[in-house]
Amino acid sequence: MLLDRSQAHVRVLVGKRHKAHVFMPDLHVFPGGRRDTSDHKLHWAGDIHPAVLERLKTCYGQRASESRLRAIALAALRELHEEASIAVGRKDCGNTTLPFLPDLTNLRYMARAITPPGFPRRFDTHFFAVFTDEAGVEPTDIRDSRELEDLRWIDVNDVSALQMPDITEIILGDLRASLKSDASLPFGRPVPFYYTRHGRFVRDLL
Repeated sequence: MLLDRSQAHVRVLVGKRHKAHVFMPDLHVFPGGRRDTSDHKLHWAGDIHPAVLERLKTCYGQRASESRLRAIALAALRELHEEASIAVGRKDCGNTTLPFLPDLTNLRYMARAITPPGFPRRFDTHFFAVFTDEAGVEPTDIRDSRELEDLRWIDVNDVSALQMPDITEIILGDLRASLKSDASLPFGRPVPFYYTRHGRFVRDLL
């Protein structure tokens, strides 16, 4: 979730998935996508916050390698660039994989959600957030891609005009509550984890 706090109310960037997509077509979502096997090999300019790393370890266990966990966050910034042309990091034209070195320093870990059974595709999704001013991002520098169209900034308090997946609206609700509690979004905050157990939708905290 890319957040813009330059105006009276915090805004979040969303885009509409193409109608040809098998999974959630024509719905507005946050930029993102699956982790590639090569993401753990990406070079980076700034490392993930220790508190965020600890939260990720609660998902996969203390034995999970930092490289594997860091790759989840690197995938988020790679996908943000691919889907919205936003580079969070230091420009590096010599980088053969990305035109920038991702900076994970200011990423907050916001939520984890596993798609319930019965969907055409299921994902184990991790949601991160970063403020544009901390990341050195200009809010106007966004462009549609083959994955997302109609990219736009929306007020986190008013999303009624858009069609969104249920989980996206739930995560936005958590985001609103977190901003109300502490607008800085502390790195060590508890992280909601959504999944289905015995047909029941469950919300735990990591």
